[in-house]
Amino acid sequence: MTAKKSPTARRSKRRRSAHAQPPIERLLAVMARLRDPDTGCPWDREQNFATIAPYTIEEAYEVAEAAERQAMPELKEELGDLLLQVTFHARMAEETGEFDFDDVAAGIADKMVRRHPHVFGTARIGSAAAQTVAWEDQKAHERRTKSAADGRHASALDGVGVALPALTRAAKLQRRAARVGFDWPDVAPIYDKIMEEITELKAESGNKSRSEDELGDLLFAVVNLARRLEIDPERALRGACRKFERRFRRIEERLAARGIDSAHAGLDTLEAEWQAIKADER
Repeated sequence: MTAKKSPTARRSKRRRSAHAQPPIERLLAVMARLRDPDTGCPWDREQNFATIAPYTIEEAYEVAEAAERQAMPELKEELGDLLLQVTFHARMAEETGEFDFDDVAAGIADKMVRRHPHVFGTARIGSAAAQTVAWEDQKAHERRTKSAADGRHASALDGVGVALPALTRAAKLQRRAARVGFDWPDVAPIYDKIMEEITELKAESGNKSRSEDELGDLLFAVVNLARRLEIDPERALRGACRKFERRFRRIEERLAARGIDSAHAGLDTLEAEWQAIKADER
């Protein structure tokens, strides 16, 4: 009696039969054709790492959004778009002799094995929390090794990407500093710090440069609070944006149903509708 194949395995077999190539090999061939200097797409041929990077970031955010909404058909499509970005970068690197897709795949596979000695080796880790600590310890060791090879003094902040969204980067910098003991003992002082930063921001009203600096300090303190509450600040803010958009669209719909243009409704009317919608959601 033969084992029953999973739906995924059956779909994979159908795709391979239809195209006579494993899907990843077909994707790599498609990208090579798009980048062909003679017969490829003019737009794809003229791209470079810098011009493609913004698309890579955008696709990563679209993956995150689909995952948060658990929109599986969209998530499948967005993961494909993100995978295309990986193949695009890898193809450009292959053209200059730097590395290729196989090098990328091998590198991440090696890293996962190295950072999971409890799975691929003899180490024993009993919980997800313990694995998080072990993961960060391994990353710190890798950063120290790299710094030594480069002849630099290792910093706890090494490797925190400058291109990260500001809220995410702030949280990562704070987590790194906390690992070496630079952190508030509990949450209470962080609330005090936020109030202090609000006071300082108010004191700088009228001075745009100073206000920007103080606003940055306030946001940094709020991120610190989010970190201690174990809340992802980017996710929290995205949720707030979705909530604002949902409520504002409802305001427009409610006013339109009464023949009122929201652009001419006035603040008092808009605020009254906003409060009514909030009350409906409770």
